Amino acid sequence: MIEMKVAGIALDAITRSPIVLLKDATDRRALPIYIGQEQARAIMGALENQKPPRPLTHDLIVNILETWNMTLERVIIHSLQKDTFYAALIIKQGEVKKEIDARPSDAIAVALRTNAPIWVMEEVIADASIPVDRDADEAEQEAFREFLSNLRPEDLIKRFGYDES
Repeated sequence: MIEMKVAGIALDAITRSPIVLLKDATDRRALPIYIGQEQARAIMGALENQKPPRPLTHDLIVNILETWNMTLERVIIHSLQKDTFYAALIIKQGEVKKEIDARPSDAIAVALRTNAPIWVMEEVIADASIPVDRDADEAEQEAFREFLSNLRPEDLIKRFGYDES
């Protein structure tokens, strides 16, 4: 799993649909997730530390967690199936942990309100992320190619050993 942060909300240029953009710590990969208008407002409100006069749904969830001495340990975006992302809230109360199914947009909105980390499975990043720093990606690929071209079988045997039995 890779921890990611909310980079912001964007609009799809063609459909005008909101997208929440997650980025990894190195700013090398971005994960765009299409969300609804209400979820975009909820995420933007949390990013801008807006406090509504009355609790909205995500604020209500946070209030329930706090009232029952529960903490949102983390959010995990764990799969992508037929263009739909799936997430879970990992909630802890004392020694008991529970995993609760959630839409990624709702999970992100609650995570932002509780300062909980957002984790994404590597498979999801591999399937749906977009490169942000192509130069760094190309430099890394070139370094790997150079490493492979200079690799000798003796080096592998020396490093990992070889058992002839």
